[in-house]
Amino acid sequence: MQAEKISISLSQSLVNFIESYKIAKGCNSPSQVIELALELLRNQELESAYRQASSELDSAWDLTLADGLTDETW
Repeated sequence: MQAEKISISLSQSLVNFIESYKIAKGCNSPSQVIELALELLRNQELESAYRQASSELDSAWDLTLADGLTDETW
């Protein structure tokens, strides 16, 4: 995977947190800390999307699963 360099501005407290986290967790660079944080954020968004999609399922459909009928036609 090819990395693309971007520039961001952060508060000093976030920069300090990134540096402390990098040292505490043995990350190779501040970029690695940001990558981990973004992966967590992406996973959180996916979880939310899956939860939303799951809530939109028709609960009445579950009743048809146990009716003994199959989708096969004779």
